[in-house]
Amino acid sequence: MNVRLLESSAETALAVARGSADYWLGAFARGATPFDVGVDMLRWWDAMADRHPPTWSSPNEVALARPGLAMLRNFSAGSRARVKPTLVLPPQAGHHSSIVDYSAEQSQIDTIRGAGLTRVWAMEWVGATPATRDAVIEDYIAFLDEAVELIGEPVNLIGDCQGGWLAAIYAAMRPQNVNTLTVAGAPIDFQAGDGPIHEWVTALCAAGGMSFYEGLVASGGGVLPGRYLLDGFIVIKPENEVSKQLDLLVNLDDAQHRERYRDFEDWFKFTQDLPGDFYLWIVRELFRDNKLIDGSLEVGGERVDLGRIDVPLYLLAGATDHITPPPQVFAMKEHVRSKQVVERTTTGGHLGLFMGREALREHWPPILAGVLEHSRVRSSRPRAERGARSRTPAKRRTIPAP
Repeated sequence: MNVRLLESSAETALAVARGSADYWLGAFARGATPFDVGVDMLRWWDAMADRHPPTWSSPNEVALARPGLAMLRNFSAGSRARVKPTLVLPPQAGHHSSIVDYSAEQSQIDTIRGAGLTRVWAMEWVGATPATRDAVIEDYIAFLDEAVELIGEPVNLIGDCQGGWLAAIYAAMRPQNVNTLTVAGAPIDFQAGDGPIHEWVTALCAAGGMSFYEGLVASGGGVLPGRYLLDGFIVIKPENEVSKQLDLLVNLDDAQHRERYRDFEDWFKFTQDLPGDFYLWIVRELFRDNKLIDGSLEVGGERVDLGRIDVPLYLLAGATDHITPPPQVFAMKEHVRSKQVVERTTTGGHLGLFMGREALREHWPPILAGVLEHSRVRSSRPRAERGARSRTPAKRRTIPAP
């Protein structure tokens, strides 16, 4: 960890030096006066401080809701396509779930629909309240059960980051409800690879057990404040935050740059609280003890066995992902019974897996094409009877993959 901190400090100092030099060179080139520089500083501060709540990009409607826990959003737009439904579980790390529908040009939801999987739903994780501060993993599994029953099982389950390990747990507990499973940037083996989060958890739990994390929850009155998670992500790679803010200063007169900055910061800096008990369970059972991989994890008194997963499995990781290194994702294939496992790696980092142009254009379409092949349904009646009217709906079956 000491080496990582030294490297990060050096990168941060370099980012400060580079960004400051770029600004002053630009100011000198345009003949900026001290007054002009002062105006720049005010505009810079205003742009950094002017935040708005993030929104969903695509039309949708709320199909199911539990205040302080989650909502189920329907993006199907009335689709009657004969394909099995798809359910997306976004990351749940103190940010808004709309990262999966970031913009009209960068939308995982739109990419899914464009692949022919037009019956698509997504979870929206809702910030914890005093009334839901004691929510636990069983509450999220129960809400997923309600959602899947409403949508109609089996579903194509897609889990991003924290939504990925939740999808894996659900698929292991309810294999009959899952048609295909796709996991992107999710820490399944929390101790594989060179992950900074594992290093931090190991260091912070070494002497005092869970006392550090319990203190965070206590300070939030029983919830884990989302701003703590945000600060944690920034601390892991502070050079990224410094570069982003200084790039804004250098490009204050570039309207497109300011718009891109505002859109991202509106999402990144908008935080949501997590239920305290749920957060402590994640740290203890998954990050610290790695129980999902060793087979000792229990939810609601039931052992979570990844070996029960035998559906087509699609795994996506980012080569430069500093939050979830690829080995943490790809380790899943060693613990399931799926006969078909597809692995893909982007050149980008963590968030790029869900909203980056490379991932959405080059990696998600082939994955979703495979999901679609396992999702087409048709009538089980003989062809001559398909045009006849009936009082009962036609039965459907999955067409075997070629």
